[in-house]
Amino acid sequence: MISAGDTIHNPITGERLVFRKTSRETGGQAVVIETFVQPNGFVAAAHVHPSQEERFEILRGSVGFKVGRKKLVAGPGQRLTVPAGTPHKFWNAGDDEAHFVCEVRPALQFESLIETMFSLAADGKTNRKGMPNPLRLAVIANAHFDTVQLPFPPALVQKLGLAVGAPLGRVLGYGATYVPSGTPLAATV
Repeated sequence: MISAGDTIHNPITGERLVFRKTSRETGGQAVVIETFVQPNGFVAAAHVHPSQEERFEILRGSVGFKVGRKKLVAGPGQRLTVPAGTPHKFWNAGDDEAHFVCEVRPALQFESLIETMFSLAADGKTNRKGMPNPLRLAVIANAHFDTVQLPFPPALVQKLGLAVGAPLGRVLGYGATYVPSGTPLAATV
């Protein structure tokens, strides 16, 4: 379980997150994360938070964003809010490490999703874009459907696909969360 001060790293996407406020500390109202993105680093995929707003405040470096159909680059002192239901992605748009604060409201299962995806990447269980195999992804996406979806196809079509893929993934032993190698099972309770 994520606590304030915890740091996680995704070696595939080049992201390092330091949790400043967690769901537990905000009563589920928000997650606040200090984010560091290495040069050429990126979020694993364009995505949509169906009922969460995401706020970014750039502290250092240049961060590229695609929000809906618009592309922009934000620098130190700039703020950007991505409304719930809006497709978006980000990447380091400069030559130096980018540093920003990200706030997700409400928290929902954001921490669990991020911890799972980053742990899979750290254990070499994702592709070069930071995504796990399709059946493992189906199990994770089905469990976190209120937190994150793909921008395309429509949510109903995604849900239908997950209704087939998630059970197959569970049969293969994939879970909605991932316990990193070397982590005792009791640590996930």
